[in-house]
Amino acid sequence: MQLSSVVASPMLLLQLCIDTLRFIFQSVFSKVCWGTISSAAPVDGKVDQGQDQNATTPTSVNYHFTRKCNYKCGFCFHTAKTSFVLPLDEAKKGLKLLKESGMEKINFSGGEPFLHEKGDFLGKLVQYCKQDLQLPSVSIVSNGSMIKEKWFQKYGDDLDILAISCDSFDEPTNQLIGRAQGKKSHVDNLHKIRSWCQQYKVAFKINSVINTFNVDEDMTENILQLNPVRWKVFQCLLIDGENAGDQALREAERFVISEQLFQEFLERHSSVPCLVPESNEKMRNSYLILDEYMRFLDCREGRKDPSKSILDVGVREAICFSGFDEKMFLKRGGKYVWSKADMKLEW
Repeated sequence: MQLSSVVASPMLLLQLCIDTLRFIFQSVFSKVCWGTISSAAPVDGKVDQGQDQNATTPTSVNYHFTRKCNYKCGFCFHTAKTSFVLPLDEAKKGLKLLKESGMEKINFSGGEPFLHEKGDFLGKLVQYCKQDLQLPSVSIVSNGSMIKEKWFQKYGDDLDILAISCDSFDEPTNQLIGRAQGKKSHVDNLHKIRSWCQQYKVAFKINSVINTFNVDEDMTENILQLNPVRWKVFQCLLIDGENAGDQALREAERFVISEQLFQEFLERHSSVPCLVPESNEKMRNSYLILDEYMRFLDCREGRKDPSKSILDVGVREAICFSGFDEKMFLKRGGKYVWSKADMKLEW
């Protein structure tokens, strides 16, 4: 077509502009959804060279299948806003979809994951992921208060890592934070669970949130005595709608510490070889988080914006809206030796 004929026809010129804009928009959208992370493992073994080669792979996923908890930690950033828990078969269906999309590690969290059905629901998920899906790594994050030895006897073989949250080795400090239930000793229970992990061959890990009430504490001696495979140290993080803002169930502003105070805490514990620090910057977008409806949660705007459920639209579509930053995931040490079979631990 001659240029003069295009100019002579305003309608043709308008259509040309629309087609050009449509092409640009489709190209940009495709890059946003597919072009950030490693290629996904296709279900049928076939790779569509034009689309699937750059799809996001959910290598490590955190599934918060319940929001209910028996503790009242003042800084909690995944609060009991609903009591919903998916039926077991539906949860298994979603986990299978994730495995088919490339998941290697699943971490079960809450809320308190041992609350629902006294830990049996959690145990069945652990067994399914290890025995049926044959995932390299299955882990749990818990406050430890509901764990019984019989759970290890029934499900421990299929669990790679158990992380217990402990923010202080001073009981009054735990009470101030809300990391307590009645007069039970959180620290004594931590030691009991540590011994069970040793006995039943589960790798033991500790998570600590550094905040106003524990930032001056020296935990070195206690951590070295417990000897976890990893000690994750988080800077207290504000999430709008969870622990900050009008719609939140917690008011965590009084727990927040500066970057400088967080760095001073890390320097005080620099001799601890298993220390893995996570500042707000490292933490915010470097986790793939699934909520109780199996929706990915995007935290880029300082709140948790949900995708559609993977049970409704599949992993590939839902993960486009996860806000996941793989570079930060790798920078914070998100990929490590996470199968207990490869850790070569002395039981």
